[in-house]
Amino acid sequence: MKTGKGSELIWLLEHPTTFTSGIRFDKKDILNNKIKIFQTDRGGKITLHNPGQKIVYLVLNLNKRQKDIRKLINIIEKSIIEFLNFFGIKSYADKKNIGIWVKEKKIAAIGIKVTKWIAYHGCSINIDNNLEQYLNINPCGLENSKITSIYNEKKKKIKGVNKKLIEVFMKNINNF
Repeated sequence: MKTGKGSELIWLLEHPTTFTSGIRFDKKDILNNKIKIFQTDRGGKITLHNPGQKIVYLVLNLNKRQKDIRKLINIIEKSIIEFLNFFGIKSYADKKNIGIWVKEKKIAAIGIKVTKWIAYHGCSINIDNNLEQYLNINPCGLENSKITSIYNEKKKKIKGVNKKLIEVFMKNINNF
């Protein structure tokens, strides 16, 4: 990140199969009562993280940037859209259903928490993960049939994901 911003962090990782709930989580969105749900303090509802999905975790000090949560979400959205565009996927943000969409299917989820103007958590992007695992939940309160991935859209695996994600997020966050 920019120098002089303190200990701001960005992590890029994948989780083992994990279901997490945000602060707006509704138990009716669990379709399989045998799964374990990890409660978090991020925004949003219930979602899935699994191998093949990239997660971008952020810790940003908005005291040293702009105290504008909506602008931060816009930067995350812009970064995901630029990343997907690089791989030939046209996508868009939806103010009603936060996240990034491709042909009316969600490809990326966003969930952040801000405390004392420190923003953390981030977003997840479906690259080539097992979408059938979404059948256990209504992700983000949606029907699970409304979820897609880069692999689903391109019908092939792509290379250079980590490098491009880091490049796009660093560029956009450093301009915030």
